[in-house]
Parts: sequence; C-alpha cells; structure tokens
Amino acid sequence: MIGAPMFLVSGPNLVIEQCKTGIVGAFPALNARENEGEPVELDRWLDQIRLALNKHDAANPDKPTAPYAVNLIAHRSNPRLMRDVDILVKHRAPVWITSLGARPEINEAAHSVGAVVLHDVIDDRFARKAIEKGADGLIAVAAGAGGHAGTLSPFALVQEIRRWFDGPLFLSGAIARGDSLLAALAMGADGGYVGSAFIATMEALADPAYKRMICASHAMDIVYTDYFTGIRGNYLRPSITASGLDPDNLDRLQFDEISPAEKPKSWRDIWGSGQGVGAVSDIVSCSQLVDRFAREFSDARARLHADISRIG
Repeated sequence: MIGAPMFLVSGPNLVIEQCKTGIVGAFPALNARENEGEPVELDRWLDQIRLALNKHDAANPDKPTAPYAVNLIAHRSNPRLMRDVDILVKHRAPVWITSLGARPEINEAAHSVGAVVLHDVIDDRFARKAIEKGADGLIAVAAGAGGHAGTLSPFALVQEIRRWFDGPLFLSGAIARGDSLLAALAMGADGGYVGSAFIATMEALADPAYKRMICASHAMDIVYTDYFTGIRGNYLRPSITASGLDPDNLDRLQFDEISPAEKPKSWRDIWGSGQGVGAVSDIVSCSQLVDRFAREFSDARARLHADISRIG
C-alpha cells in the first residue's frame, strides 16, 4: 500500500509513521511551503524523514521501514519543479510520484540516483505515454478517487493497462478498507493507493474540522466538479456549502467572476475526498489505521478462501 500524497495534508510526521508501519508514505513537494529568505523547507523535511527512518531501522533491524515517496507536479506552471528535482537528487529520494505531465528529464534525474518513478494516470492513453517517456510504474486513478480523479471504473482501467504493461501498478479510487485492497490485487494491481482515510489521522496536517467532516461523510457527500480548479475532482459537499456555495448549482463562469478576496480556495477551504470516505468514522493514529487495513485484508482473504473451498 502507498499512502497517497495529499496537498496541505501530508507532511513529515504522517510520512514517517506510514513508513514505520511498512507502507510507502508520500507527500507533495509543494506541501513544504516556503517564504522568501527562509531556508529551503523541502530540504528540512527530507532531512527530518531520513533521520527518523534511519533511527527506527537501527532500533528495529527485524522490522525496517518502507521507503518514502515525494510527489512532483510536473506541469510547466510549477515554478519550483526543477529546483525540487535537484533537491530530490541531492537527498536520493527513493520513490518519485509524478503528476500532470510525463517528463523524460524528470525520469532521467530520478534514475540517476537509483530512484523509482511512478506516474499517475486516468486512462490507458496517458499510461502508455508515461511508460514511453521513462516512468517505471503507474498509479491508475479511477473513478471515486480523492482530488483530481478520473471517471473510469477501476475494473476497466486496470484491465486495459494490464493488457500490455506488467510493471508496477497501483490502484487509486475509494480504497478505504483492507478488503478493497485485496480486491485491487485480485484485479491485477500490485497494491492500493490510499488517501482519504489518512486525512482523519492524528499525524495529518489537515484542519481538525476537515478530519471531523471526513468522519461524518459518506459517498453521497462527494461532489465531482471542475468548478474550483478547471480540472475535475472530488470534493466534500459540506465544505462547499460552508463556503457559501450551492453544490448542486455550481457555475464555472460565475466562479471566475468572484473577486480573489472572496473566492474560496481549493484544498484550503474546499476540501477533497474520495468516495470511500464512508469507511472512516473515527480520528485515529496512522498505526491504528494501518492495523485496521491489515485486519480487514486478512479477514477478507480468509472469507474468500472459505467461499472458494465451499464452491469447489
């Protein structure tokens, strides 16, 4: 399992705890916010993560940590992109997750330090382009995923990619329980990419009200719209309402006309979530959440084996 990198939610503490449990912890490079004249925050975050994981591994040689990952927005509108690439090279970050653009030069930089690159895609066409440009693996972002999600069924998306690609493939889309993780493996993915469930953890950077809203929400509370960023994504209906907007009557043109001072901001005011949110009912520690996934995964596998035995 990979803990999905979430804007303004994933930080060093969450990543460290995820890696300690044995799953890949990830954060967006842009979460390391910086003010002019201050030390580079991304440098500090990577030092903090490396030191914490090394300390844990030294004390627990029989239970080493999983590698961490850093997400890069590869779109050319990201002014920090190539500088952040240089920082990841410097720290020899082990896993790079790229979004919004497959870039050969980024893949080459990662490979120069032995890193693995996973690129997130919403359809087979983008998947093929990512591998052609040098990505090592893919994250299939299916319908129901949090944030900027695709519209394809996970069954269809994994099926089409697996026709030609046998490399690392992780599935994103409403995976909020261990049995969903088992289902992803059954479909042909190598693992799940889990985000929304980690918002309601003690280590997440999310606003406490955001965490409580995650716990109180269900699949029907998710609104899929391009209203806020121009790219379709999944958001929590109550956060839209709290910003004074009608989630059932969103108009992109009207939103563009709202003054910058009055316009609610995506991720800060309008909160993202996937459709699997109904599986989350309590704010817990990261380790407690991963333990729940492990129990559910084990129980689901036992049920499956029992059913197969009964049928066969």
